[in-house]
Amino acid sequence: MGARQVPSPNCDERPDGCEISLLVVHGISLPPGQYGGPEIDRFFTNTLDTSAHPYFTEVAGMKVSSHLLVRRDGKVVQYVPFHKRAWHAGDSCYQGRAACNDFSIGIELEGQDDEPYTDAQYEVLADVVNLLINAYPGLSASSLAGHCDISPQRKTDPGPAFDWQRLRQRLVRS
Repeated sequence: MGARQVPSPNCDERPDGCEISLLVVHGISLPPGQYGGPEIDRFFTNTLDTSAHPYFTEVAGMKVSSHLLVRRDGKVVQYVPFHKRAWHAGDSCYQGRAACNDFSIGIELEGQDDEPYTDAQYEVLADVVNLLINAYPGLSASSLAGHCDISPQRKTDPGPAFDWQRLRQRLVRS
């Protein structure tokens, strides 16, 4: 499975000895509800033209990234190498551990909370998760959370339209 590489400057080194043990699923569309354009790439590379859409002024100056984006058509974009810390989780906590960026891989799905994700996205996401589980001993099929789970006061993605059961049915058992 290949991924188009779009390096983001919004990353840094993980803390020494920090094992990857969490996969965080996100949802994103820029502008909201619009798909397929270059805006997500520009947002994660700090090159978004904030005058191009009124919503962009709300995210102006944010320095964020994710390891991967799965577009509506199933194509994958990688912004940050997995061994580095992407800036996707923000203020977060999972099972009593704060700073989820330290120990997680962030995977964005092009979409929004209330709109079903595509068949291609579920297929590719399951393939990616299975590959990551095989590559990182700290991960398993139970190492999945939504942004809503790690930052419930701030975030709702991937939202109620995301079918967790559908994803989990395609994962290796571990």
